[in-house]
Amino acid sequence: MTGTRRRRSAHAGRKARRTNWKSQGGTRRRRLLNWGGWLTVASCTVILGLVAWAAIARQFAPTSNTSLTHFDAIIVLGSPADYDGDPTPTLLGRVTEGVREYERGVAPRLIFTGGPDGNLPAEADVMARTAEAQGIPESAIFEERRAKDTIQNACYSARIMKNHGWHSAEVVSSPSHLPRAGLIFSHLALEWRTHAAPLLESESGRRRGGLAAMETLKTVRYLVWARWMENCVP
Repeated sequence: MTGTRRRRSAHAGRKARRTNWKSQGGTRRRRLLNWGGWLTVASCTVILGLVAWAAIARQFAPTSNTSLTHFDAIIVLGSPADYDGDPTPTLLGRVTEGVREYERGVAPRLIFTGGPDGNLPAEADVMARTAEAQGIPESAIFEERRAKDTIQNACYSARIMKNHGWHSAEVVSSPSHLPRAGLIFSHLALEWRTHAAPLLESESGRRRGGLAAMETLKTVRYLVWARWMENCVP
């Protein structure tokens, strides 16, 4: 009988320990789930806050810092060409509007800015070729072939202007791009204003929404990272 009681007691002890381990394991899992939930909520809150910050910054982005109507140069911001190295509708729209502004006498010269995208030619080369085909003399065209993003578009174009003693520019780009461009140009020692290039083809609501979302994300990157880390002195 004594042996039986001992076996029962040992069995009961093992059962109690298993129950205790299960209870502790369940508590740990609940704690982990709680922490995971809080981290998820915190992450979503931060992301939504950044997106809201970018959306507000775009809404109130500067469009000029001068009342000038005539400038030393027109800066046309680049966009990737197509796979054949020809201008896309977006790029063609920007160049065409830059040409129109030149012909209206807004400025006596055009600066096309944009580097190569992969194996494609530099965006500036494509834009310059397109402008010449539209009747702009080669002497009025200046190319900036190195820029990889809008910060470099602005900085390297400002260097060209500084080297020539030019101090004012009209900045031409697509409507969705201009708010971020305005935020960037506002940090340069230039007199400037932005000017939107009309779209050459109709866009679906889905495409417009996609472009707006992409530009908002790029604005987030600019606000929290690029403007501090991508230092460029004109």
